[in-house]
Amino acid sequence: MTNNTIANAERELYLTLLTIAETHPIAYEWLTKLPEWLTAIKDKRNYAHAPAYQSSVARLPDLNVDSVNLNSSAIIINAPLNDSERKQALALLKQLMPWRKGPFQIGHESSGIQIDTEWHSDWKWERVAPHLSPLKGRRVLDVGGGSGYHGWRMAGAGAQTVIIVDPSCLFYHQFMAIRHFVGAADINDTGNYRTHYIPVPLEALPEHSQLFDTVFSMGVLYHRQSPFAHLQQLRGQLVKGGELVLETLVIDGDANTVLVPHDRYAQMNNVYFLPSVAALIGWLEKVGFREVRCVDIDATTIEEQRATEWMTYQSLADFLDSTDQSKTIEGYPAPKRATLIAKR
Repeated sequence: MTNNTIANAERELYLTLLTIAETHPIAYEWLTKLPEWLTAIKDKRNYAHAPAYQSSVARLPDLNVDSVNLNSSAIIINAPLNDSERKQALALLKQLMPWRKGPFQIGHESSGIQIDTEWHSDWKWERVAPHLSPLKGRRVLDVGGGSGYHGWRMAGAGAQTVIIVDPSCLFYHQFMAIRHFVGAADINDTGNYRTHYIPVPLEALPEHSQLFDTVFSMGVLYHRQSPFAHLQQLRGQLVKGGELVLETLVIDGDANTVLVPHDRYAQMNNVYFLPSVAALIGWLEKVGFREVRCVDIDATTIEEQRATEWMTYQSLADFLDSTDQSKTIEGYPAPKRATLIAKR
C-alpha cells in the first residue's frame, strides 16, 4: 500500500500559488513553469535515484499523529509507533541518506526515530532567530533550504507561507518524507499547507517577482560564481521594505578583503568567494540593500557539523588541519559564518 504524499503536496503548492496570483499576478509565471519543474525532478534521465527516492516516500507508513512541534530543536512528530511501523519507517528513511540538515524526531521520544543529521541546524536557527523581524503572517522564501529543516522552523515561527527552493533531488524527497508525517498540522488559517518545496535553484525563478516579505539565503552565497548576481536575484524576490537574511562563510579583514580559494576550500571544490564582513556589507549596499547589519559571527565547530549514523561520510573534522584546527586542510582559515540582515 502506498501513500499520495508527493501528489498531495504538489497540489497544495499549485493552490497556494493560485491564491497568491489573485493579488500578485506575477505568480502566474511561477505556475506556468511549475509542471516542468516538478516533472524534471522525478525524471530518471536527470536523476538516476529519483524513482527509488519516490518509492521510499510512497511506502512510508501512515501514523496516528498525536501532535507536531515545528518550534523545537528537532522537528517533532509525536506519534505511537509499533515495532512494524518503526522498522518500516526507519528502513525507508535510511534509504534517503545522507541527511545533512536537521534534526528530526518521528514518534515519541523514548521509542521513536531520531534523525541525527550532519548539521545541528537548530544551532544556526537559534543564532539567527532572535534578530529576525517577526515572521508571523509573512510570506517567506528559503533559498537553498536542503531537507527543509529551516523552512519548517519558519512555519513554526508563524509564517503564513514558506516556499523552499533547492535543486537537489535527494533533499526534495527528504522534505517530502517529513511532509508525509507532518500532514495537516501544517495547515494555515486559509486552509492550505503553509510549507512548500520547489526543486529548482534561485536562478530558475522569475526575476523581480517581489512576492516575499522575508528571504533567507543561508549557506549559498559562497557556492555562487557570481555573488553579485545572487544578491540581485535575492533582492528581486523581496517586496519593497522586505527583509533579507544572509548567512555565509566569511574571513577576517577589512572592506577590501576577499578570499578566492585556488582549488578547494575545506575539500569543497565549489567555493568561490569568502568576503570579510565589511566587504559583504559593501556588496549588499552596492546592489541596493539598505540598513545592512551583521547580527552574528560564529566559528563552525566539529560539534555542529559532524558525521553521524545518518550521514556516514567525511565531515568537518576531516577537512581541518589535523595539527591546527584553526586552518582547513588546504591551509586557509577554518570556516567562520556571519549572518547579515538587510532591507530592500
